[in-house]
Amino acid sequence: MIAAKARFRAARKIERATGVRIPDQAFHGAFLEAVSTLDWRSLDEYTRQQLINFSRDFLTCACRDSPLCGCPEREFVTTIIDLRERGLDHRQISGFLLDEYGIDIYPADILSFLEDSVHRLEAIRDVAALQGREAVAQRAQARIQGIEG
Repeated sequence: MIAAKARFRAARKIERATGVRIPDQAFHGAFLEAVSTLDWRSLDEYTRQQLINFSRDFLTCACRDSPLCGCPEREFVTTIIDLRERGLDHRQISGFLLDEYGIDIYPADILSFLEDSVHRLEAIRDVAALQGREAVAQRAQARIQGIEG
């Protein structure tokens, strides 16, 4: 999954500022728990803003097991696809994620993820068409077209 390849670039900076050891994988359970309980006042403004954006966009579900419920990873996937549908290419998406959230991810990994997403959506479209579920097939086709640009 693409979320497993996402790294928080300032993880070591957070460790130094807070004294709390955290992994650099942005969607690792220990990172998610640490981010939701950190005292951010000791961080510089830029890193603090990235963590605020990260928390706001990926850690705001109401699940009982939050943040370990899987919602942050699903939101991340949705964000990447939405950015692509808005016209950003894989390099621009990588740059946006780094600037907005401090998430470092290789453009090639994003490109591979988008290609895999199109293949899965094609399978969903084809199965839905075989089962006579035209609305599902049409939604899948619309998402394919959005990703392919």
